[in-house]
Amino acid sequence: MFISDSTTLASFCERAADAKVLAVDTEFLRERTFYPKLCLIQLSTEAEIAAVDPLAIEDLAPLEALLGDDSITKVFHACSQDLEVIGGTLGVFPHPVFDTQLAAAFLGRRMQLGYGPLVEAYTGVHLPKAESLTDWSRRPLDEKQLEYAEDDVRYLPGIYRDMMRELVARDRLSWLEPELACLVDPARYRHEPSRAFEHLKRSSSLTRKQLAIAREVCAWRETKAANRDIPRKWVLSDEVIVEVCRRAPGTVERLRRIRGTEQISQRDCESIARAVAKGASCPPDALPRMEHHAKPSPEVESVMDLMYAMLRLVSDESGVAIQLIATRDDLHDFIVDRKASRLSSGWRHDLLGSKLENLLSGSVGLTVKDGRVEIL
Repeated sequence: MFISDSTTLASFCERAADAKVLAVDTEFLRERTFYPKLCLIQLSTEAEIAAVDPLAIEDLAPLEALLGDDSITKVFHACSQDLEVIGGTLGVFPHPVFDTQLAAAFLGRRMQLGYGPLVEAYTGVHLPKAESLTDWSRRPLDEKQLEYAEDDVRYLPGIYRDMMRELVARDRLSWLEPELACLVDPARYRHEPSRAFEHLKRSSSLTRKQLAIAREVCAWRETKAANRDIPRKWVLSDEVIVEVCRRAPGTVERLRRIRGTEQISQRDCESIARAVAKGASCPPDALPRMEHHAKPSPEVESVMDLMYAMLRLVSDESGVAIQLIATRDDLHDFIVDRKASRLSSGWRHDLLGSKLENLLSGSVGLTVKDGRVEIL
């Protein structure tokens, strides 16, 4: 069902409100804009599938109410971008949410499993990729495009049921729930210009004083790009910002000497120069600090290698993806400050942290038997 008018949308949403599960996916474009442009919303209950055209429908209030209904579980696959688009466009963050990609990592599947492989694993259906580069903003959409879009939600209600049975049977649902709660936190998708520098490429090469300049220049760029609704790199590239931070040009003339600033207007150059000056005058106690893990000593690296072997063993035995349980940085944190480590609480402690405590205390060890690592 392709829905392009308010009456049909309201009717569908009224029927869908009786469902316990609603599969959701979006198609959007963001290559030429700062904010993602929502082009299509696909919805599926157990009974019917709909593709909603937000470009044609002015009143999306029934859809907002449906997505905001806490009595309905909204099922996504890799939901982060969908939630960002829906939250930014409709002003609602769906809750509760179930993410099949995240759930798969708890059920013996690899981390960041694609939707196609997931569908094939659970249903045996092989999905085509023919429309993956479609311009979803162009109208009309043909039958093949709509079928491709609807396939993105067609199988999710059934997969959700199967996954829930597995999670309950393996006592993993309580592990998944806190991870899902992190995904639906609106703060996760909030754009804060003052923190935009944290995502600057190659920022690790900058000193704290240079980072103060980066904070101001990136905040200016973030605001400029948002106001004009264009990609950040169209305003100023990361490479140019890093060079600006290193040279700290105090005048427009000196700024112009940096390659890549030729196309910038005089007015914007003046704004950048002011941002540089503000960052350069930042007092020492207010300088930003990027969190970088210090390189462990050879001795600590050896201990971490042993801990990683335990991590692999736990992952193999439990079927939970390694990357979901812990990273090498997590292992280092566990050595340096055990109380603050995320491996010291919740399901991660039950699964791995408690075993690492025994390993580091010497009460257990690792051995090789029949070519496999085992706990000794």
